Amino acid sequence: MPKPPLTPPNTQAAKDAQPAAPKRSLTPRRRAREYALQGVYQSLVMRRAGSLPNSAAIAKQLSEDPAFRRCQLELFQGIFDGVLNRTDELEAIITPALDRPINELSPVEHAALLIGTYELAADLSAPYKVAINEAVELAKTFGGTDGHKYVNGVLDLLAQKLRSAETKAN
Repeated sequence: MPKPPLTPPNTQAAKDAQPAAPKRSLTPRRRAREYALQGVYQSLVMRRAGSLPNSAAIAKQLSEDPAFRRCQLELFQGIFDGVLNRTDELEAIITPALDRPINELSPVEHAALLIGTYELAADLSAPYKVAINEAVELAKTFGGTDGHKYVNGVLDLLAQKLRSAETKAN
């Protein structure tokens, strides 16, 4: 009995067997938040290493990425500058809601919490659910396996304090 021929790896069956990566919808606003996360992350890593981050140099480096021009620049600048200018204040808001010291958070979850807290505290144009969801999506995309759940829990607690009227209305 003859053996069946081996199928080359580039056949349709082989393509169907490989799971396709989920396609992400990158709106200009989501893209702005992703670049802000990258910048805040870079700043946090530099601070943890004992260096003073240069926000202008970080923003310039991010803007050199060809996809950067497709982000909503005003939102990126607002979040990036707002978080970096108010990091200590934002961390003081976040810390009581944590179950561990803030410096033990992964830099990605730390950055996502800073961005979410900034949007909850300072950018009232975004509904609180949007601010939380966007930070959770950043943590899902760039963070560890369950980091997004932690970010969600912390931001839910903070929303009750920072946006109490809005959370009670829903």
